[in-house]
Amino acid sequence: MRMIVLGTAAGGGVPQWNCACPNCVAARRGRAPARTQDCLAVSADDRNWYLLNASPDIRTQLTSSAALAAGPGPRETPIRGVLLTDGELDHTLGLFQLKEAAGLCVWAPDAVVRHVPARDVVGRYQTWTWSPSASEVRLDGLRVTVFPVSDKRPKYAAESTVAGPWVVAYRITDPATGGVLVYAPCLAAWPPGFDEFCAGADCVVLDGSFYAPDEMASATRGDVGARAQLAMGHLPMAGPHGSLARIREATGRTRWLFTHLNNTNPVLDPGSAERADLDAAGAEVPTDGTELLL
Repeated sequence: MRMIVLGTAAGGGVPQWNCACPNCVAARRGRAPARTQDCLAVSADDRNWYLLNASPDIRTQLTSSAALAAGPGPRETPIRGVLLTDGELDHTLGLFQLKEAAGLCVWAPDAVVRHVPARDVVGRYQTWTWSPSASEVRLDGLRVTVFPVSDKRPKYAAESTVAGPWVVAYRITDPATGGVLVYAPCLAAWPPGFDEFCAGADCVVLDGSFYAPDEMASATRGDVGARAQLAMGHLPMAGPHGSLARIREATGRTRWLFTHLNNTNPVLDPGSAERADLDAAGAEVPTDGTELLL
């Protein structure tokens, strides 16, 4: 299985257009890499590719990757489908930009399939297949199992009475190589059973939105409080119940990567104490365009 990390940032990217935090300033001045909004691509054969989420930056991400280039026919593309972990706009707005593609398959939690705005809009342009991501999904040479994460609804569906889960994680296995990838870019907490879901994986890509639970309050000088950050539903890295604590306790050869990094996250600065803490735990912050073979 080949994996391409197309984007690694949370909503707005790095730099975010309306932000002058230190990380955004560093990216604008070329002192740190710019980051597009998080998205992955996976393939078992280098011919049939599947996207994990569809970020608002999807056009730039696809045109920047030689493996995902259109061809050989004038309207052929190697993109076969999209697996959505949730219905958040940061993970679904890219579907609108894929409306030129005919016959795509989209899998998502049933609640998301019923509510995601792109389904009705794209349906006026193309015939796509929309399917609930049940316990298992079969792709071209890949097997996907699904883990319910939470019932966090996107704001456009806040009044919905449809039962969850609204957020899931995916475990993708290549039976030919035995390679295993877990993708969980939206974790409100470390749910029961998630350790077992990740066990034996070659690579786990985790929600890295925030380092600390009060991070945005500090970075925005109080404009965004800790309570508002908590409502966003992203498990911080630090603290006794944070993701780094769980990574330190893990055994085996798993490679831990963080994605969906908010522009306020101090681990984006390679010289920060927070980044040193992450490095000491054995985790990584990949740049856009990172590729792995599993």
